[in-house]
Amino acid sequence: MGHILAIDQGTTSSRAILFDKDLQITAVAQQEFPQHFPKSGWVEHDPSDLWSSTAAVCREVMEKAGLRAADIAAIGITNQRETTVVWDRKTGKPIHNAIVWQDRRTSEFCHELRDEGFDAEITARTGLLADPYFSGTKVRYILQTVDGAQARAAAGELAFGTVDSWIIWNLTGGARHVTDATNAARTMLYNIHEGAWDDTICARLGVPKSMLPEVLDSAADFGAARADLFGREIPIFGVAGDQQAATVGQACFQPGMLKSTYGTGCFALLNTGDRPVTSENRLLTTIAYQLDGKPTYALEGSIFVAGAVVQWLRDGLKIIRDAAETQPLAERADDGQNVVLVPAFTGLGAPYWNADCRGAVFGLTRNTGPEEMARAALESVGYQTRDLLDAMRADWTTQADTALRVDGGMSASDWAMQFLADIMGAPVDRPQVLETTALGAAWLAGQRAGVYPDMDGFARTWALDRAFVPNMEQNQRDQKYAAWKRAVRAAQGF
Repeated sequence: MGHILAIDQGTTSSRAILFDKDLQITAVAQQEFPQHFPKSGWVEHDPSDLWSSTAAVCREVMEKAGLRAADIAAIGITNQRETTVVWDRKTGKPIHNAIVWQDRRTSEFCHELRDEGFDAEITARTGLLADPYFSGTKVRYILQTVDGAQARAAAGELAFGTVDSWIIWNLTGGARHVTDATNAARTMLYNIHEGAWDDTICARLGVPKSMLPEVLDSAADFGAARADLFGREIPIFGVAGDQQAATVGQACFQPGMLKSTYGTGCFALLNTGDRPVTSENRLLTTIAYQLDGKPTYALEGSIFVAGAVVQWLRDGLKIIRDAAETQPLAERADDGQNVVLVPAFTGLGAPYWNADCRGAVFGLTRNTGPEEMARAALESVGYQTRDLLDAMRADWTTQADTALRVDGGMSASDWAMQFLADIMGAPVDRPQVLETTALGAAWLAGQRAGVYPDMDGFARTWALDRAFVPNMEQNQRDQKYAAWKRAVRAAQGF
C-alpha cells in the first residue's frame, strides 16, 4: 500500500506515474491523443480520448511496475485546466467535444462583456479576466450551440466539468461529480473570496448552477476508482489543476515563492499566502491550493505558447525532427542577426490578453536559417517569462527578487534556462525532480493517505539540480528586451 498513482491528464497526452513511499518514481506510462482544429483559433478534444487514454496509461503503468491495485494507497489527479466538458448525467455521454483552454471561439462574447463593463465584476469576484481562455464562456457556447442543451441544463439533466471532474466521473462510474478549489477557480464562475459558485456570473452567462460540480479541498475524499477498472477500489485523495499541482510539487509554500512551468504553454505562479492580491498589471488572482478549508492564493501569469513553439518548429516548419535539436541549433545561430519571434499562434496571454493577435517574426535576413529560428523560438519563452516576472514584481513588492523555480519539459534545456536567467537578471533554480506536476498531485493524495510527510517534511525533500545565474551584460539585456517589446507592439498593431 506504499505507492501513489498520479494521473497527469495534459493537453497533448495522458500520463500515469507511480511514486513509491519515498516519493521516487517507480514507472511512467504515456499516451498521446488527437487534437482537433475545426476552425482557425478553435481547439477541441474528444472527451472519450481523454478518458480512454487515462484508463489505458493507468493500467500500463501498473503492469510496468508489476503492481496490483492492492499496492496503491491512493490516486492523485492533475489536469489541463479550463478545458470544458458537458455531458448527460444519465448516459455519461458528452454532448459536444471538449473545448480546450487554447480555444478562442468565444472572443466576440468576451468583447461584449468588456463593452458592458461586466469584466470588472468578473475580476472582482473570480480574480480572472473576461477572456476566452476560461471555462465559463465555453460552457455558454456549448449550451447555446447544441440543440436543446440550454433547456436540458436548466432541467438538471446535464453536468459540466473541467477535465478532473470528467475523469473522476468516469473513474467512479458516475458516482461523484466533484472538483477541487484550484480547478473551480479557473472556470470564471467561482467566487474565490466566498469559496462558492457565483450567482451573478452564472446568471449572466446562462449557466445553471445545477450543472456545476461540488467543490472540495485539493486533498479530500473525491470518491474511489471502481473495482472493475483495476481489480479493487482505489481512493482518489488529491486533485489540483496542473499549474497549481506544480506549485505544490515545487514546495512553493511560503509567500513570495515563485515557480514557472514550461509545457505546451508557460505558467508562472507567485504564492501570496492567505491574501488575494489584486493585480494592477493584468495578471490573474487565483487559488494556489486549498487545504483544511483554507485557500492559499497566488498571482498567475499565463503564456499560451512555450513548448508549443518547439512543436511548431518540428511540425509546422519541419526544420527539426526532435525537440532536443533546438539547443545545438540555437548555439550555432549567427550572433549578428537579431531575429525576434512573437509566438502568438492563439493570441497573447498575460500581461497583454490580446485574443486576436497572431504570430509574427521580425528581423529576417537573407542568411536567416534554422539556427536563427531555433534561437528565436527559445528566446521567445524567456522574453514572455520576463513579461510575467516584471508584472509580478510590480504587483508584489514584499519579496520580489526570489529565485524562480522551473520545471516542465523545456526546463531540461540548459541553453533556454541560461537565457531565461540572463534576460530576467535573476537566478533560475531547476530541481532534481522535473515531474513536479505529477509529484504535487501525488503528495496531495499521499499525505491524506498517510503515506507522505506533512507540508514542512515535504518541502525538505526539494533538491536542486542546477542553479542558472545571469551573466549577460545589463546593456545587452536591455537592448534585447526592448527589441522584444517593439516586436510585440508591431504584432498587435498588425
